Amino acid sequence: MSFRLQPPAPARPNRCQLFGPGSNTKLFEKMAASAADVVNLDLEDSVAPSDKGIARKNIIEAINSVDWGKKTLSVRINSLDSPFWYRDVVDLLEQAGERLDQIMIPKVGCGADIYAVDALVTAIEAAKGRKKRIAFEVIIESAAGIAHVEDIAAASPRLEAMSLGAADFAASMGMQTTGIGGTQEDYYMLREGQRYWSDPWHWAQTAIVAACRTHGLLPVDGPFGDFSDDEGFRAQARRSATLGMVGKWAIHPKQIAIANEIFTPSETAVQEAREILKAMEEAKARGEGATTYKGRLVDIASIKQAEVIVKQSEMIAGQ
Repeated sequence: MSFRLQPPAPARPNRCQLFGPGSNTKLFEKMAASAADVVNLDLEDSVAPSDKGIARKNIIEAINSVDWGKKTLSVRINSLDSPFWYRDVVDLLEQAGERLDQIMIPKVGCGADIYAVDALVTAIEAAKGRKKRIAFEVIIESAAGIAHVEDIAAASPRLEAMSLGAADFAASMGMQTTGIGGTQEDYYMLREGQRYWSDPWHWAQTAIVAACRTHGLLPVDGPFGDFSDDEGFRAQARRSATLGMVGKWAIHPKQIAIANEIFTPSETAVQEAREILKAMEEAKARGEGATTYKGRLVDIASIKQAEVIVKQSEMIAGQ
């Protein structure tokens, strides 16, 4: 381990982030009653330019009036290249109450983007005497964003999470696909006449996980566009969880249960993790730095892996 220790990520459930447009008020109560850990009320891509003002008003009213329970309540503002984002921030922080937890900043390309939003948020918080500091989540959606991902991850102490936005990312990279996440038909290897499909999002997800873990953020996988394909969603969620991501977006309510299932450690995994910790405690008592568990070597690194699973399980159980 480096002398400069890796900081822990925020201790909050983040298995599923459910999105809904701010222009559709009928969804708000349903989102609040859902099993999603995080609710993202959207002012950006799902809202037409002509509806931005009313969507912003709707969201402010909902923040103040809807019972959101223990969910992390987040609002995705408009991107910094739009004429809407500053009014999103000003109105949210001046008119919405303390229930708002987080602002999601889309299409971030560099650390300076975060600095700009942070400066505005900090000034409004001070002017209005807000007691709860607003957290940030950013979305990596461009070639610039992935190129500067570590600079972005280190840009502000407000940052708590980072997501991959597959659709805009694909467009920025010039990828020949209209798919949003998942397997891409033409991204395959050929061996002895058989096609084998690999994951075109893998390298970007890994870069995000590394930046997040380095700077104490929650790495989150973004949308899976084909909400009729449950098994495709499940497969991508499993890959993301294996890589170290803590959750995934849901763009349809049917995706919530799958995300919660995948990103909740199974009873078998938790039991095995506890048994590894016990085996290592017994080895330590014998003066040994390693031992065997079910025929495989476990050592100090195994303790860290097992502790991640146990802590995640306990956090989810305690929410």
